[in-house]
Amino acid sequence: MPRYCLEVAYKGTAYAGFQTQQNANTVQDELEKALAVLYRQPWSLTGSSRTDAGVHAKQNFFHADAPFEVVKRHLYNVNAILPPDIVVKNIFSVAPNFHCRFLATFRRYRYFISIGKNPFTQQVAWFYPYALDLELLNAAAAAIMQFSDFTSFSKRNTQVHTKVCKVERSHWYLENDMLVYEVVANRFLRGMVRGLVATQLQAGRGKITIDELNQIVAAKDASKADFSAPAHGLFLEEVGFPENTFTAV
Repeated sequence: MPRYCLEVAYKGTAYAGFQTQQNANTVQDELEKALAVLYRQPWSLTGSSRTDAGVHAKQNFFHADAPFEVVKRHLYNVNAILPPDIVVKNIFSVAPNFHCRFLATFRRYRYFISIGKNPFTQQVAWFYPYALDLELLNAAAAAIMQFSDFTSFSKRNTQVHTKVCKVERSHWYLENDMLVYEVVANRFLRGMVRGLVATQLQAGRGKITIDELNQIVAAKDASKADFSAPAHGLFLEEVGFPENTFTAV
């Protein structure tokens, strides 16, 4: 049976996350409904990266098996059915053993903080009205990369076997009127990026030292981290796969 991969983007404000869950509407639900309408049979999608309620994505992926041919011109049709805050950007043919979660090599997230109050970014950036030291923030970001066990930044009751992640990039920078945190890793834990952001902001304000930040990570205790960063400032920017993974339909 042919296997296909869908590249999607969405604004997560109206959704209870990426993956289907009981008694809540999700991005996956909307995609499966739209595909069922178009192809007149149910689809069962598997996602590459789970985003929490209110988190956005400029790139995420689903894969599914379909007992029929899927062609690129169907993009227009499925996007006409989907709500305006979700788009299927591309459809690819992939190998029968392709798995968009397990074969992904990295995920890249960015968190946006509005330096000044801006009514036009209130759903996509966190207005944080405190003075921050960019040099301290980048010292904190560099400290994060010394660790591999991120238990302190994982919300409880997660069904994962390991809290080890390989962080490849971690830094802060200014972009127009935004302060941006960018982090790249092979995998992320539930709530991890928001925990990293909020805890580093404590360092950027001088509320904790870099040594104290190191102690928080080393403690492997989520009660010591700050998870107050709201979901709406977080974007899944990119999911990476090995070369030649995708074939155009």
